[in-house]
Amino acid sequence: MTIRLSVRQLGLFIVLILVFLAPSCKRRTTAEFIVIKDPVIALKHIRVIDGTGEVVREDQTIIIESGRIAAIGPTAQINVPPSATSLDLSGHTAIPGLVGMHEHLFYAIDGGERYVKAPESFAPLYLAAGVTTIRTAGALDLDTDQYVKRSVDKGRLAGPKIHLSSLYIDRRAGDLVNPQKVAKVINEWADQGITSLKIYENINGTEIKSIVDAAHKRGLKVTGHVCAAGFVEAAQAGIDNLEHGLAVDTEFFSRKKAGECPQRSEWLPELARIDVQSEPVQRMIRELVIRRVAVTSTLAVFESFVKEKFELDPRMQDVLTEDALADCRTSLAEGKKDPRWSKLWEVVLKKEMEFEREFVKAGGLLMTGVDPTGWGGVVAGFGDQRGVELLVQAGFTPEEAIRIATLNGAMFLGEDSRIGTLATGKQADIVIVRGNPAANIRDIRNVQLVFKDGVGYDPAKLIESVRGLVGEK
Repeated sequence: MTIRLSVRQLGLFIVLILVFLAPSCKRRTTAEFIVIKDPVIALKHIRVIDGTGEVVREDQTIIIESGRIAAIGPTAQINVPPSATSLDLSGHTAIPGLVGMHEHLFYAIDGGERYVKAPESFAPLYLAAGVTTIRTAGALDLDTDQYVKRSVDKGRLAGPKIHLSSLYIDRRAGDLVNPQKVAKVINEWADQGITSLKIYENINGTEIKSIVDAAHKRGLKVTGHVCAAGFVEAAQAGIDNLEHGLAVDTEFFSRKKAGECPQRSEWLPELARIDVQSEPVQRMIRELVIRRVAVTSTLAVFESFVKEKFELDPRMQDVLTEDALADCRTSLAEGKKDPRWSKLWEVVLKKEMEFEREFVKAGGLLMTGVDPTGWGGVVAGFGDQRGVELLVQAGFTPEEAIRIATLNGAMFLGEDSRIGTLATGKQADIVIVRGNPAANIRDIRNVQLVFKDGVGYDPAKLIESVRGLVGEK
């Protein structure tokens, strides 16, 4: 008997075989990472940062029942059911599960020259760091990303809830200027469960509008790392979300040519001299706010470009392969030899922080994500935590920074009735950290327990399960 497979079916078959045979995949089960899965759980005497941006509340109790928050409030006022499994969490803080809005299931190696898939290492890392929901802001391989999502949904792989984005939409052949072809591809993606599209640098304003119109007809949202189009042009074309912020907006470049993406080495020095308080930048901010275009903060990956001062998260040496770790150290050493770009990026990073404050002050929806690309200096989960720390460095209160990393992303996804804050009736996506992030935001790294839908996972075991695997070629 002859079995005939389509190209797509063959590709998926190969992905499944490779994942099954890969030595890095030790055929672990989700169950081994679960430390608490009782019908009723009481988290007693815990500090709460609820994700709304309101100030921290002391000595609270949270009742989890059937995967949801059944009650939350002052410990003295909460009746703990006799059947509950009770945890005394004095000295700990509960925050909502982070909602990462610029995430990937691949990692940069060789100084950013190549990307490698990291499906079964990044998924546990996100969850271990308290990231319980992600949006993949661009895929290298849709089959791989869909496989990971199915594996997580079915409980075969420990990881966050995943909202899938499309492949990167860049200028390929002439399809993107043909509305019928655009609509056909987008309909195929929508039928495959993709919920958002990712536009990349070389797409111009006219093409963005064509893509957005087709996407919106299918109920999909469109985000973009734009370059050929500036932020105002993209907003006027109807885009829903812009990635990275001012640090990638080329519209202020004095030699910008319509519809073309200039070289970063040309426009970045000019951007470093821009005044965020100037009318052109403020006008751009107003345009985004009026048109309800969200912005995704990716401060952690930008910080990594300040190589003269940047230090690798010490936890990365436990999860990277030996080669990937050596690549990172080599990239850092090379960057320190010529500090000119490092100093330029330091200025740009500060401008980006100021822009994000101004955008929020004007009423804009700011979200956050790690974007684990660049040259490999940031990875899933750890980089998300660093992004929250950098928001505080940018001038937000810890409570505001946590809202940006939780509720705001949930709102964009249309999931805020279910996740994003700690409130009665919400899904029990709760991160328990030792210490008080409201007093010291770095305590957000001290994750002791991660609840996803009321099931408690051990972060240490999740991290240990991917020891030395990130960056495998």
